[in-house]
Amino acid sequence: MTTLKERKGAQQESSNPKLERSARRRESWRGFFHAAPAYVYLTVFFTLPLLIVFVFSFASRSRTGRPELEGWNLDSWARLGEPLVRTIVVRSFTMAIFNTLLCLLIAYPFAYWIATRARQSTRTLLLVAVLIPFWSNFLVRTYAWRMLLDSDGYITQIGEFTGLWGRMLFTAPAVFIGLVYGYLPFMVLPLYAALERMDWSLVEAGRDLFASGPKAFRKITLPLSKPGIIAGSILVFIPSLGAYVTPDILGGAKTTLLGNYIVTQFGSARNWPFGSALSGAILFVMLLATVAYFRTGGRTV
Repeated sequence: MTTLKERKGAQQESSNPKLERSARRRESWRGFFHAAPAYVYLTVFFTLPLLIVFVFSFASRSRTGRPELEGWNLDSWARLGEPLVRTIVVRSFTMAIFNTLLCLLIAYPFAYWIATRARQSTRTLLLVAVLIPFWSNFLVRTYAWRMLLDSDGYITQIGEFTGLWGRMLFTAPAVFIGLVYGYLPFMVLPLYAALERMDWSLVEAGRDLFASGPKAFRKITLPLSKPGIIAGSILVFIPSLGAYVTPDILGGAKTTLLGNYIVTQFGSARNWPFGSALSGAILFVMLLATVAYFRTGGRTV
């Protein structure tokens, strides 16, 4: 047990502003040293590579395709306005936006039903079903869709039998199907997290005040699930914009997106400055999307 003198000393220490600031500084430094390994890892494997890419975007390109850092210029950034680049950018943004919207339309009713209607055992089973795709390699799953969409695949055979569609491989719909399949779980999980911990007594209060089901959903449920919608949209839109594996395997050369075009610049075209400028532009867009996510309440998810 503490004595009266010790309690008075503790009270005086807690009421002393200098001691409080010193204690906060010690706690801050303690937290910094605990997180130092993570800071070093992010600096070495994330920040420095990004800085290297940014620096190379101002380099010049020799006749042999070698980047030269002597003559810095903005030529690579100026090429971002070329017609071919604009076409690829518009195609990539369109694909990413429609993929995000379709994932939202599919995932919201599914997550809503899991959070509100499914029993606990069924809920667990459905969540495991959502997570099952993560148990296998994304590349393998994409190649499985290639087999389904090929001329001998079941989906193409069904389309030819019904006369509704033909071979879908190496087309924009094939890429779209692959993107929806690949990123749909990233929309379901944030939506379920937001809906599952929502205060449903507010919906009941709205219904008691004679609000119809659609009006209660529009005025109460939808605004309260906004953090999940924002988080899921960001998690789907950003990787869809820079997707490489899915359009490369399912779209081929006929459906070039930004990810494929950047890889081409670093590979066969040997134009590292232009590829770095394209990468920097995408990173800037992703940074804006992330900032918008946090400023619109994404921290609550």
